[in-house]
Amino acid sequence: MKSWLSAPSTRIFGALVILVAFFTALRPTSFATPANIANIAADASILLVLAVGATYVILTSGIDLSVSGVLVFSGVIAAKIMAAVGGDGVGVMLLGLVGGLVSGLAWGLVNGFLVARARIPALIVTLGTMGMSLGAALLLTGGVDIRDVPLSLVLNVGSGRVAGIPALVVIAALVALVFGVLLACTRFGRYTYAIGSNAEALRRAGINTVRHLVKIYALAGTLAGLAGFLSLARFATTTMGGHATDNLQAVAAVVIGGTSLFGGIGTMVGSVIGVFIPTVLQNGFVVLGVSPFWQQVAVGAVLIAAVYFDQLRRRARSRG
Repeated sequence: MKSWLSAPSTRIFGALVILVAFFTALRPTSFATPANIANIAADASILLVLAVGATYVILTSGIDLSVSGVLVFSGVIAAKIMAAVGGDGVGVMLLGLVGGLVSGLAWGLVNGFLVARARIPALIVTLGTMGMSLGAALLLTGGVDIRDVPLSLVLNVGSGRVAGIPALVVIAALVALVFGVLLACTRFGRYTYAIGSNAEALRRAGINTVRHLVKIYALAGTLAGLAGFLSLARFATTTMGGHATDNLQAVAAVVIGGTSLFGGIGTMVGSVIGVFIPTVLQNGFVVLGVSPFWQQVAVGAVLIAAVYFDQLRRRARSRG
């Protein structure tokens, strides 16, 4: 369960390899080029940051649909802070980053309190806070995207490179690595799995499950705030209308990667692999000249199949 790689992760990696081979065979001079591979990785970076937080939440048998709204709200807060301070230096960028992280953390704490302490179903809570955070972002901006973004943020983070690798990819990889280690190798990770497997047993062992759940949702909110800051860097604007399906894509990536919607089963490696399925599909469809809307159809079908096979595994395990 808590190993770095599981059988579902291995299978989805095989599916990803087949998908890449398929698009490469059809467009060998367009798809499998270094520039396009770097573009795919950069496109996956923001989704990966969201998926890391979603992995923790789903492992507890919860759900967080608010991350798309929190992402937009945090991006707006970061942009407004940087615009108010003015200038184009590292200090301005750090203030924007802190603003984005804190705003994401605040929404995550709201989610965690309502889910863990008020015992309101996570689906209802996070649907509500998704609308609230997005609505708050629209109120703060009048519904108009903020485009006054420091040029250094766009050049150094959004399109910058570290040793030839896009900076966004490096940041997302570090986030996945740090929280992957935290999940697989620490007591915090063990408690996260245990809540999804048997919360009552964990409670009887003397662990404060309410506090741990609040921390999980706070983590997901904070990472959504980071994703909002990275989106601001990548697109040089708040792109308030461009993140409507980010929450569903993050959930789909995590579930496709082998994490059970019923909690207690999954790995961070699986989520990383799962993130690349919708990203490769979207890029491949663009290269082939197919409408990218088909990507939503394909990802939806794969998500349903992943949940179905997860149910089959659970039934087999119960019979065993």
